[in-house]
Amino acid sequence: MRAVVIGGGVMGCASALELASRGVRDVVVLERSVPGAEASSAAGGILGAQVEARNPRELDAFVAAREMHEAWASELRELTGIDVGFRRCGILTIARNDEELAALGREVAAQRERGIEAATLTGERGAREIEPEVGACRGAAWFARDGQVDPPRLLRALVAACADAGVTIRAGTTVSRVVMRGERCAGVELDGQEELEADVTVLAAGSWSSLVPGVPSPVPRVRPVRGQMVELDQRPPRLRRIVFGGHTYVVPRGDGRVVAGSTMEEVGHRREVTAGGVSDILGGALANVPSLRAAELVRTWCNFRPCPEGDVELVGPSGVAGLVLATGHHRNGILLARATALAVADAALAAT
Repeated sequence: MRAVVIGGGVMGCASALELASRGVRDVVVLERSVPGAEASSAAGGILGAQVEARNPRELDAFVAAREMHEAWASELRELTGIDVGFRRCGILTIARNDEELAALGREVAAQRERGIEAATLTGERGAREIEPEVGACRGAAWFARDGQVDPPRLLRALVAACADAGVTIRAGTTVSRVVMRGERCAGVELDGQEELEADVTVLAAGSWSSLVPGVPSPVPRVRPVRGQMVELDQRPPRLRRIVFGGHTYVVPRGDGRVVAGSTMEEVGHRREVTAGGVSDILGGALANVPSLRAAELVRTWCNFRPCPEGDVELVGPSGVAGLVLATGHHRNGILLARATALAVADAALAAT
């Protein structure tokens, strides 16, 4: 059996590794640049199952996905020696007024009714008992089991593990067309010349998925949503928890690096970091964590979240024989990476 994976980010590499681990001997990852060049390496790495869920279905799926990461991080460290930065540091979501605090209280109560650990903290004193660095607030929600990984480290570990498992990674390779034989996906054409046949083709091209020529029309479209990011360096490190507040989050890596983000911009694939975007992020970050005012501004960047039609992740069977989906995760790609790899492998093996 040959499996071809379009896209060498976290989704593509995680799916390829899982296929190889289940005995698929011929797995090829196709990446037009280098693995992780797009959203995978640019993400915040937040495992925000409880803070990101918008409904009970998402909450259950996100929590299950989050709980896979600790064992996965240990497995990848054993396979490669690379620490992917898994930390169950918790997420504090602060409320700046009574209306926001009441909304957080309802969210926490709904989660607790489902047996999920969550707490409401009243006033600045309550919030600062969890994270002394938070700014002015009326209170907060505390999700102790949410956490983070370091996306570039995760990607490096996945690439190394894929290589050790015999996966072929072809960087600098452009998929010029998805090849159809009747109603079945039969592989891909590369660089307008070579045809690579496959029993299963996995579409894991993130925000570029709908731009791959030949993707059958039944597959829902994916559009890019630009997110700008900022990295700060705080020495010595002071912040311990991830802090959400307003439209901004702040993620301490534990070694002085602090990542702040992110904008949500419908600008297509325009790859600019803008003065307004950085200003908004820094303003929100300093309101959430005032002590970051003295931190060094290290770098800025942006990339594109894959937002699907219908706002539901495109994972598993596509409705087209021979084509499996691993895209459309919007803000939660890192969180859902391991769960996606399992679902992709299940669908791929069931299809052959």
